[in-house]
Amino acid sequence: MTEQKKISPHAWKKGQSGNPAGKKIGSRNKATLAVLKLMESGAKEITESVVAAAKGGDLTAARMILDRLAPPMRERPIALDLPSTDTAKGISEAQQAILRAVSDGELTPGEASTLSGVVESHRKALETVELEARIAALEERTK
Repeated sequence: MTEQKKISPHAWKKGQSGNPAGKKIGSRNKATLAVLKLMESGAKEITESVVAAAKGGDLTAARMILDRLAPPMRERPIALDLPSTDTAKGISEAQQAILRAVSDGELTPGEASTLSGVVESHRKALETVELEARIAALEERTK
């Protein structure tokens, strides 16, 4: 019979790791390695099967392929000439320019929504500054 070493329950202090260096960076757990090995062994056959299914009209298989070929678009920088937004009239014109850009196909509706939100936030900030100035003027009159 082989003798097994028993580790004392008090071998480490509370809060002290048995492996102070920790897990090596980039190391994978055993389950992930096993799944990757299985996938690698049949990758060619699986790929051919999915492509054949997509060609046969399987929309789920087609979506899988298209998602890999053309992943969803991320945000992109937008270049759009907007009028000055220092006045209420300018803010209104900027919103109209954004709407025109959507109708012309220059912006997606989602991009326009984000850009409109930025313009609206600027409008609220201007409104707050204007209200603060009005209140200060009224307070000065009442003194």
